[in-house]
Order: sequence, then structure tokens, then C-alpha cells
Amino acid sequence: MDRKETTKFLGELLERQYLSGLGKHWAKEVNIDPGSARTHRRIDYMLFQPAGQRNISDIEKGIFICYEIKSCKADVYSGNGLNFIGEKNYIVTTMQCYKDIKEDYLSGALDAHIRSIDPGSSTEYGIIVAIPKTRMLEDEFQNPTPLDGNLDKWKLAIAIKCFDGRRKRSMVELLFCMLRSGR
Repeated sequence: MDRKETTKFLGELLERQYLSGLGKHWAKEVNIDPGSARTHRRIDYMLFQPAGQRNISDIEKGIFICYEIKSCKADVYSGNGLNFIGEKNYIVTTMQCYKDIKEDYLSGALDAHIRSIDPGSSTEYGIIVAIPKTRMLEDEFQNPTPLDGNLDKWKLAIAIKCFDGRRKRSMVELLFCMLRSGR
């Protein structure tokens, strides 16, 4: 699969596994700061996850999770994306890309790259990888399976868990950005 097909595949897998279902409020290609003096940024997917659906306080306790789809190491370092402004943030990628960037993640080089692109971006992020449904994450790391485009045979697995960070933007602003994206 080429980069474009891989990106599309990962996005569809993310939508299917993490974004669909009751209580999931999400948008794709969410524009942040359009037309402002700040650099225009776009987040591949943003999920708003309220603590519950029935009480105002549950909604106000909700968190935002940002997902950036990256098909390969060159895509990670392209200078596009990695706009992490949620309480949780994830890079969604292939196992091969994860293997290629893991050392940079552990050494802090990836954090430095993210800060160079956007000094306000959070470095609280994790990594999610696509693996065949029949394989374990550790086994797949040792011998990655090439993507075949069949969504029914694949799942996403958290390779590096993201811990809650602090959000600097208001809930109203981020919900408006999501609404404006039109999904």
C-alpha cells in the first residue's frame, strides 16, 4: 500500500474501532486557528468524550482526544500534523513506522521535533498501531505484517499509552472547531 492508501486505511480503522458507538462525538480534519496570526493547524481526528450523557457536570468533565494519522517515519517528520491539543493525544500508525520512530520517542527526539513544529503542542501523547486481529502486539513487533487493506482482519492496539495531560483551550472553542469541520 502507498502512503495515501495507508493513511486512508488507518483512518477507517480508527473510525470503526475508536470513534463509532454511543457517546462518541468526533470530527475529522478539525481546523484550529484558521485565519489568525497563529499558524493554521489541522488535526486529523478529534474525539470529545464526556464523562456521561445525562448531566451538565458530566459533559463539563469531558475530555478531548486528538489522533494524528501517520503512514511512515517520513510522514511523522514531514512538518504536517502532530497538533496535540487534547488531554490525550495519539499517533496512529503502522507497526513498521512505530518500530522506526520508537527510539526517537524514547530518546526525546520526537518530542523535540513536535515542539519545533508547534511550541504549544502537548508532548503528552501515545502511539496506536494497526495489527492483525489474530496477532499479539509483541509478536507483531518482532515480525510486522504488511497492510493488506482488509479492515475486517485488522485492529488497533495501543503500543504506548497516553496519560492525561492538560488542555490549554476551552471546551467551547474545541467543540466549535469540531462542529465547524462538518465531520
